[in-house]
Amino acid sequence: MQNDIQAYDGAPFGGAKLALYLGAKLAVILRDDTPGLLFADHWDLPGGGREDGETPQDCALRECREELGLVVPPAAIVWGRAFAEGAEVKWFFVACMPPEAVGRVVFGDEGQGWQMMEEAGFLTHPKAVPAFQSRLAIWAGLRGAPS
Repeated sequence: MQNDIQAYDGAPFGGAKLALYLGAKLAVILRDDTPGLLFADHWDLPGGGREDGETPQDCALRECREELGLVVPPAAIVWGRAFAEGAEVKWFFVACMPPEAVGRVVFGDEGQGWQMMEEAGFLTHPKAVPAFQSRLAIWAGLRGAPS
């Protein structure tokens, strides 16, 4: 599939997430189980808040490097869009890397752990972050593959 990434117009945004496929599965992170943490103990995707004026893509790639120890090349990103979340805008990207990259994951210090998960498993998991399920479902629909 040809890359389909919405152009960044320089507008303010709060952060970015990355649905990272390593082969056919997604790299997912189990959020900390901390009282008061939004979606505590839920399956999440790499990503987080913007730092130092970075672009949405730079934010997503930096967060993935910090959380999973993986350097994802910008060319691996195949889809990306901005989504309104209340008064903020957050970006959501999809990247694809070969399955061998699983062996290079070095889990960071945020979250309880990580694992590889089937796309359909994430999309239907009762403890996956709902907004990211919805955004991933949009990608899956556009891609035209069964989810």
